Amino acid sequence: MTRRRYQNGKQVIRRWDEVFKAVTAEPRRQLIISLSDAHPDETVPLPESAVNPNVPRDPAVLRQKLYHCHLPMLADHEFITWETEPLVAGRGPRFEEVAVVFEALQSNATDIPESLVFGCQRLEQERQERRSDSVAE
Repeated sequence: MTRRRYQNGKQVIRRWDEVFKAVTAEPRRQLIISLSDAHPDETVPLPESAVNPNVPRDPAVLRQKLYHCHLPMLADHEFITWETEPLVAGRGPRFEEVAVVFEALQSNATDIPESLVFGCQRLEQERQERRSDSVAE
């Protein structure tokens, strides 16, 4: 029993490390959010779906970074699938493991420090909606 718990514990640690590594770059976060908004069987166009609307980037540079860095990393951990022509991404078998991080943040938007909300359209909107709901009650 102890050996099994140890092995399970190591696996859980590895998976959390993979999830947190996946969300350390803005294009990956934006892509995960875009895929969360899409139907589970749909793909999203790239590089458009990996752009923060508040901080637009050069699409050619972003496309290159997606192709050579971000997409392979997410695909290696099975968070996404992707195709090159056209450049699109879809949900991978482990997508929910990264999506849940953003779902938890959105659910708790009113508790997140303002310094982490202001400038993030999604969290700003969620915070506003939750505050409006609590005032209406």
